Amino acid sequence: MAAEDHNGGRSALIFLGTGCSSAVPNAMCLIQPSNPCDVCPQALSTPPDQNPNYRCNTSLLIDYCPSDGKHSYILIDVGKTFREQVIRWFTRYKIPRIDSIILTHEHADAVLGLDDIRAVQPYSPTNDIDPTPIYLTQYAMESIAEKFSYLVKKKVEEGKELRRVAQLDWRIIEENCETSFVASGLQFIPLPVMHGEDYVCLGYLFGERCRIAYISDVSRFPASTEHVISKDGAGQLDLLILDTLYKTGSHNVHLCLPQTLEAVKRICPKQALLIGMTHQFDHHKDNKFLTEWSEREGIPVQLAHDGLRIPIDL
Repeated sequence: MAAEDHNGGRSALIFLGTGCSSAVPNAMCLIQPSNPCDVCPQALSTPPDQNPNYRCNTSLLIDYCPSDGKHSYILIDVGKTFREQVIRWFTRYKIPRIDSIILTHEHADAVLGLDDIRAVQPYSPTNDIDPTPIYLTQYAMESIAEKFSYLVKKKVEEGKELRRVAQLDWRIIEENCETSFVASGLQFIPLPVMHGEDYVCLGYLFGERCRIAYISDVSRFPASTEHVISKDGAGQLDLLILDTLYKTGSHNVHLCLPQTLEAVKRICPKQALLIGMTHQFDHHKDNKFLTEWSEREGIPVQLAHDGLRIPIDL
């Protein structure tokens, strides 16, 4: 889909990352080239902005432009590759800042870029700036407080120097579909899903004119969550953005393509875009397969790619 000028009076979704936790190219394929892989060497040899097989950690930027024409920028997840995503895609689409952050969970590929949030905030050597609201569950908050204690503490400990760090306003949200919240003027409904049978991750439903569900880390849908986003439940989605880790087989904490396509058939959105892919996926070849599947099943499905920008009415 073609990009549009971000200054237009319309909202947009920008896919900052569409890859798995290890990203693509996979470093192991490059340092142990005896392992056969067609995708990783090609992903390294072609400039990333011309290469849909170069994939950073999954992350979505919502450029929200309501009727007043004022843009707000809402970021879902801040993974290990966040700095690279800023350099590549914020510059390309002239994104000047982040107004709100939403986390799906506290795993490394969703939070380890939090330190770099200071790069998209106003500069202040004394941290005298308005903090960026960040929405997350209590469980994620407790985990992040251990990983990034200096981002959570509000006061400098006696005897320690003040250091410039990202300024964040931590806001706890509920893990259920009944309790929505508003980030930068846009309403979000949490979508609890299983990310392995011992762990709950959140996806999010948002948009009034267009209903969009973003679900980046899932192995199974609880019935209550699937009802909220399915055509036979609470209503058909305009766009489903969904996890798919491997092209074949199954995985204990992620959907793989066979299970992803079964979920798409059950949920029956008007359109689906897939994210979270490993180096098993070759963008062009596998989108040809998905085009044939889409024609057969009547639901357009494609692999997303880093840098994809979709103008949309929210």
